Amino acid sequence: MTTTWTPASWTDRPAKQQPSWPDTQSVAAVTTQLDARPPLIFAGEARYLTEELGRVARGEAFLLQAGDCAESFDIGTADAIRDKLKVILQMAAVLQYSGGVPVIKVGRIAGQFAKPRSADTEVRDGVELPSFRGHIVNDIDFSTEARVPDPARLLRAYDQSASTLNLLRAFTKGGYADIRQVHRWNQEFVADSPAGRRYAQVADGIDRALRFMQSAGINLDDAAMRQVDLYTSHEALLLEYEQALTRRDSITGDWYDCSAHMLWIGERTRELDGAHVEFLSGVHNPIGCKIGPTVEPDELLALCEALNPRRAEGRLTLITRMGAGVLGDRLPALLEVVKESGHPVVWACDPMHGNTFSTEDGTKTRHLDAILSEVQAFFDAHRAAGTWAGGLHVELTGDDVTECLGGSHSLEADDLGARYETMCDPRLNGRQSLDLAFRASEELALANR
Repeated sequence: MTTTWTPASWTDRPAKQQPSWPDTQSVAAVTTQLDARPPLIFAGEARYLTEELGRVARGEAFLLQAGDCAESFDIGTADAIRDKLKVILQMAAVLQYSGGVPVIKVGRIAGQFAKPRSADTEVRDGVELPSFRGHIVNDIDFSTEARVPDPARLLRAYDQSASTLNLLRAFTKGGYADIRQVHRWNQEFVADSPAGRRYAQVADGIDRALRFMQSAGINLDDAAMRQVDLYTSHEALLLEYEQALTRRDSITGDWYDCSAHMLWIGERTRELDGAHVEFLSGVHNPIGCKIGPTVEPDELLALCEALNPRRAEGRLTLITRMGAGVLGDRLPALLEVVKESGHPVVWACDPMHGNTFSTEDGTKTRHLDAILSEVQAFFDAHRAAGTWAGGLHVELTGDDVTECLGGSHSLEADDLGARYETMCDPRLNGRQSLDLAFRASEELALANR
């Protein structure tokens, strides 16, 4: 962090994964409009999430961060948002019921529109065009016109984030998230599966517990029963957009990125001298940092110092994304060095990105067995180190897609074409998400004994 940080300090650093805007004046005009718009979230909400994540850092709670790989401008309907929320609520119910600790729910939602890419261009049939970087930048159609970065999309991303947030608040505070609705969250295509039937058993157990509480005179109409807190998050990739939505809190005087409650830095943009670390070092939101298999212990400690020099609990979440065959070898040394340093981090596991591969026909996918294996290795490493396996970071959807292999319905490579709908990376469907939740809940229950 620079000595005198400002929201524009990042502009003095190298910034990776930024679009090649054809017209910088148009970008400036759009960011000026964004700067004048209301914040999407409030500083007080971000502060409360930091406190909640502090409980995770102390081993008193568990983080579930889940949602789309990349949100689409074309699929922002109320039903799609509700179904995504439904899966998150189901997973949280399983984790909390079996694991015995509160589950902090953070969505990859209402802002996860930008995607980093491994190459600036894409070639098809001898034609080379700019890569698709998410709907906030350009369009997925493979044409010259569609792939031109359009700054007007920044405004559309803001508008869709605002409408999504509005609907999420209505669902989570208006009765839909009432724990007494736990059976109704079981979607039709999920209910008709081994995972769905197992979830129904959990829901029955919750119902019995609620009836006991009511018979004991406990008021089940309390807001804690009827409402949940769902926070938003996304990768802080497009720094011009993030800067435009950064505001100084009128109460504390601190800067907050008001595009989401929590932001994270990706594996491709976590350079210590880079623009993304510089920008997020100065905002007071809780932040995450993706940690891949190449990170060295001294580099990780330097990142902790840069992003959380005051060592505030709940400020920094380290999200490992290493691959099922690698994490068991690489994570223990990182756990040990951070533990010895005294940095109060939240450790979360992203079991998705390190387990991506392509089928013979070139379809990008993941196998649930590898995902579960990485989660198992994550819990095993923390158990051996005496540290808290604090969370999961998962790409999923509420739709009945066929993008990842395996699961209780044993999806195979030939099934992928049935409903392969992701714009970037393959996501778990509802059944597979519950499979993951049940496996993680078993490990969480062991860790909480």
